[in-house]
Amino acid sequence: MKRTGIFLLLAVQALLFSACEKSFFEPDPADDPVSNFDALWREIDQGYSFFEFKNVNWDSTYHVYRGRVNSGTGTLALFNVMSDMLYTLRDGHVNLEAGFNRSRNWEWYLDHPDNYDANLIERNYFEDRQWYTGPLIHTIIDSIGYLRYGSFGQRFSEAQLDLVVARFSPLKGIIIDVRSNGGGFSSMTDLLASRFADQRRTTYFSVVKNGPGRNDFSAPVEVSIIPGGERQFTKPIIILTNRRSYSATTFFVAKMLALPHVRVVGDWTGGGAGTPVGAELPNGWTVRYSSTQTFLPDGFNIEHGTPPHIRIDMSEADRAQGKDSILERALAELR
Repeated sequence: MKRTGIFLLLAVQALLFSACEKSFFEPDPADDPVSNFDALWREIDQGYSFFEFKNVNWDSTYHVYRGRVNSGTGTLALFNVMSDMLYTLRDGHVNLEAGFNRSRNWEWYLDHPDNYDANLIERNYFEDRQWYTGPLIHTIIDSIGYLRYGSFGQRFSEAQLDLVVARFSPLKGIIIDVRSNGGGFSSMTDLLASRFADQRRTTYFSVVKNGPGRNDFSAPVEVSIIPGGERQFTKPIIILTNRRSYSATTFFVAKMLALPHVRVVGDWTGGGAGTPVGAELPNGWTVRYSSTQTFLPDGFNIEHGTPPHIRIDMSEADRAQGKDSILERALAELR
């Protein structure tokens, strides 16, 4: 009887464990070409934020590209089909990462002029008078401060920024050059903008994709710019932009546009105003996509960029004379 009781107890425990296993451990999703394709399409379908804004018919897109995938589709072919499908979103924040390759849409700047020449700036404007304060490169041109920040992905400290602002404080104006700044840390945009704010001002509103429906968004969240640091520079400021001013740089420009003493010269920024999130597919590949939308106070959606106050391209005639057309226009405005 004792042995029978032990066997019965073991049998009950095995049944309970089996039941718990079914309750707490969902089966792994299938890892085959069709399942991975469907998982990618479904992830974007439920999480992407710009279908309506970009007039994308995602259901139609599924039928177009699903027909190129079957159970025998090879790894490289599957990656190419998925990449082509994602390319239709026209979004530089949409990437498929497979270890051996990464897809990305570059249309936001490829058909636009570069409008920036680092060698020309160094040779004809710095004249070996520039300071390198962390990633912040700055000099003084005709009593006007010039600040070059090449990437919001390069961090600087509050002390470094305060040094730059103190150097520029006696001057009549500042030029902030963020051309070809591809973005980076949002915290750096807040820090940089804080030294030029005259008071708290509303800069933009963001909504977050928060449900599986294509129009499931949170209520708008207000984002403000506020003064920070030892001192603020609130005299005239001009920001230089081009189409390669992307992502965090677009957010920075949007914040600065709220200030009455700021103007923008050059081309539109590249946009990229949807905050990216990521997910993993059954085969281990990862996808990143935009999950928010951002609007200026007047309701303008900045996903495709922010416009300049003065639209100007670099001219070859000026370049041949060692001049940066966009920088020269900014200098003329501030003089």
